[in-house]
Amino acid sequence: MKLSVGLKVANSLSLTPQLQQAIRLLQLSSLELEQEIQIQLDSNPLLEKVEEQNSVESLSSLEKEHDNSDLTNELNADHLPDDLPVDTDWDDVYTHQSTSLGSPEFEEREDNRQGHIGLKEHMLEQINLLHFSQIDRLIAYCIIDSLDDKGFLDVEISEITASVQHLLASMDYDEGIEDDEVIVVLKHIQRLDPIGIGARNLAECLMVQLESLPVQTAYRHEAIILLKHYELLISNELAKLLKQTGLNTDQLKAAVNLLKTLKAHPGLEFEDKDSDYQIPDVVVMKRNDHWQIQLNPDVMPKLRVNSFYANMIRRADQSDENQYLRNQMLEAKNFIKSVDERHKTLLKVATCIVEHQKAFLEIGAEGMKPLVLRDIAEEVELHESTVSRVTTNKYMLTPRGLFELKYFFSSHVGTTSGGEASSTAIRAKIKKMIAEENARKPLSDNAIANMLKEEGIDVARRTVAKYRESLHIPSSSERKVLI
Repeated sequence: MKLSVGLKVANSLSLTPQLQQAIRLLQLSSLELEQEIQIQLDSNPLLEKVEEQNSVESLSSLEKEHDNSDLTNELNADHLPDDLPVDTDWDDVYTHQSTSLGSPEFEEREDNRQGHIGLKEHMLEQINLLHFSQIDRLIAYCIIDSLDDKGFLDVEISEITASVQHLLASMDYDEGIEDDEVIVVLKHIQRLDPIGIGARNLAECLMVQLESLPVQTAYRHEAIILLKHYELLISNELAKLLKQTGLNTDQLKAAVNLLKTLKAHPGLEFEDKDSDYQIPDVVVMKRNDHWQIQLNPDVMPKLRVNSFYANMIRRADQSDENQYLRNQMLEAKNFIKSVDERHKTLLKVATCIVEHQKAFLEIGAEGMKPLVLRDIAEEVELHESTVSRVTTNKYMLTPRGLFELKYFFSSHVGTTSGGEASSTAIRAKIKKMIAEENARKPLSDNAIANMLKEEGIDVARRTVAKYRESLHIPSSSERKVLI
């Protein structure tokens, strides 16, 4: 083997720091981009945000200057008018109060709004007001701690008994408890607010609420009888239900309507319902029969290089301070360019998506066209991975609502005419068919598939079942209403 020195020419692709930064900014959401911009503003003195001047303030300042000039001219005149113009009003100095003890019209008050109170905190407040013994109070605490988000008791009675006995043993109590004592405390808890809390299943929860209703409540007795045959009610076996309960059809219907007024999950009303708001990155609106696409100005901060520090950079100076300013200015320019490229790419991709999905904007989900990332990538001359980054965690505000850009991409199903139909449009059609069906004779998956074939959409029954389950719609047997 002979060693030798030679030259070899090869092509290689390397990601520069500027390109890495542009790719990273491209996949950030609007909130993440805002945080990244704030980090850059805090760390780079040559980068600053352009604050838009308030036109209202500038207008008021001009009016004020005009009033002051008029006031000066009249005061310098040879004669004084009867009513001199003033720059304040009497109402600005004097507040209209009946007595010296009167309170001002707008009084500063302390914000005494309460925070969110959870289910367990609400129940413990009521437990502390009951005249329980120490052992019963300990049992109640263990029961409350075992409640799930719906308000149901998530463990067996024996487990609570074992937990209480373990706690008593750790506190050197020799007394033992039995399951009956736990059940007695549980019955007290189930009568607290909300009624039915701590039930072990849905039937028990509804039964507790029924028993708490006044005796003269219409069809209360029939509803209690109906709950004793809860399994037949769930399975929709009307014939057996009428036979075993001894009720007629009208009584059965009235009892079911009474059950519908009760709370199936009493603990859900204490769930924290803070809404998660999304800020749109792109806004689409129709003007003069044309769809206009524009970026949301609220998520497009204007950045620029600080002119004061930029003027301090000297050309021939090689000092550390001057070199630091040079590097910071270069980073600021690259960051501004990367943010600008992100906005341009986002607008380009969003415009292309709107061109494909005009039917969706006009008529809704049924007009959705099949679309994949490759189609957009070829039109905007970008790579599929770039389009994927642009459409992730980016939202578009349309007249139909707020949607993530990924929503407009969907798989397709063949049609009898040789075309393609979007899976989103098929789901919308299935949902519409089920909404318009006869509740006594709901459509089966096979019937829905045949109806779609009549519209030219060739879809199998299994596919219909998959789409129906993705919409969280039960089967035809579960949707059937007998009364």
